[in-house]
Amino acid sequence: MKTILLSGVMLLVAQVALAQDLKPLNPDTEADRIDWTQLSAKFGPFPKLPAGTRAGAVSKTLTNEYWRLLGQGYQKFGKTVGVPVSYQAAQNEGDQVGQLSIAETMITQGVSVLMVSPQTNANLEPALAEAASANIPVINVNDAVIPAAEHYVGNVQRDNGVRVAKWYIANRPNGGKLAVIEGQAGVYAAAQRTDGFKATLAAAGGKFQVVASIPGNWDRQISYDAATTILQQHPDLIGFYCNNDTMALGVVEAVKNANLLGKVAVFGTDGITDAYKSIRAGELTGTVDSFPVLTGEVALEASLRILAKEKLPRVVATPQALITKDTADRYQGTDDQIRAALEQDVQRGS
Repeated sequence: MKTILLSGVMLLVAQVALAQDLKPLNPDTEADRIDWTQLSAKFGPFPKLPAGTRAGAVSKTLTNEYWRLLGQGYQKFGKTVGVPVSYQAAQNEGDQVGQLSIAETMITQGVSVLMVSPQTNANLEPALAEAASANIPVINVNDAVIPAAEHYVGNVQRDNGVRVAKWYIANRPNGGKLAVIEGQAGVYAAAQRTDGFKATLAAAGGKFQVVASIPGNWDRQISYDAATTILQQHPDLIGFYCNNDTMALGVVEAVKNANLLGKVAVFGTDGITDAYKSIRAGELTGTVDSFPVLTGEVALEASLRILAKEKLPRVVATPQALITKDTADRYQGTDDQIRAALEQDVQRGS
């Protein structure tokens, strides 16, 4: 019976996408896009919204600081424009059913617009169909990607891996062995980050060899264990790239325990507070900051503009930056100072 119901929902999702004449979403390559800095310039002042407008947002989990910071961004912009935001998340990054239940409850409660950060590319597809039936716009915010989603707000996931690979090419000119600690299988962001890293290295003239690429499932302990094994098998390894900072911090502990700190580079992704602390302490080599507070602000602004019937592009791209000990201070300070630094990056094309 469950299989029949799921098949029916999947068919409805396909019908929704067909009705909208949408191809499956790939936010990294989608041509119909706009940079976060262009919203006001291209669409004008923020629109007047009907009384009673309220937003719902469903995240992966609150155990990872990245998602807590994203929620702060939602709430911050919501207070600025007078729109209450209900922000909830699953118990952990593997609670796909719980996340779907939260989304369905928000739809039933009649939120005006729904922002979702799915745990996998598939687990919130039923909610997308239910929201379409209730005429509630759904905006996919970062990480996993629902193929039939009409709108996406987030960074270029592939570029996270590309930026780290370019660091290795520039700073380890003799090449060497590298390892990847991947995120959860079935998540768009994990696949894109890993592929961007590997493909960029492969184009570097054969100097680098990825000797291991193992799922860490966003988990610190799993990643620590994986890194410990990899270091035993490849004592001449020169570095790791991890799909998020939680896993990277676990890898750092494995590197320290092997007495290889300073010899084996470790990079993460997300830019959480503990990553910055570790970078300044000379342990984690770097991270790619995705600026979750600003991403949350941009995502809610874009979502409410869509609710107001503004014809936004399918993708609103948010910022990211490679952070090392040399660049960490540039992206710290007040929200306004960080925003100004990122706007300068856009102007310089970096």
